Amino acid sequence: MANVKVERKASLTRKQVAEALSALASALDEGPEVEVKVAGLEVKLVVPDELHTEFEVEVDGDEIEIELELKWSTAPTARPNPRPARRRAR
Repeated sequence: MANVKVERKASLTRKQVAEALSALASALDEGPEVEVKVAGLEVKLVVPDELHTEFEVEVDGDEIEIELELKWSTAPTARPNPRPARRRAR
């Protein structure tokens, strides 16, 4: 996959944020193919069964930030090559 970055910053209501997170959760629950809509673009992703997650809450004075990161590799997983059985000398 080519390097792509789509970013959207916007002010949303709490309800709008909940709806967006709920839609993402439903898509992840339904299967590996997930469509993410950001900044007017629709990005289709294939999400594996297991991925790396990072959840961070940061309080800095009168500002609070919550970050949720989902990360996975698109590289094919290496399968170990079984070695051929050795023949015993007779």
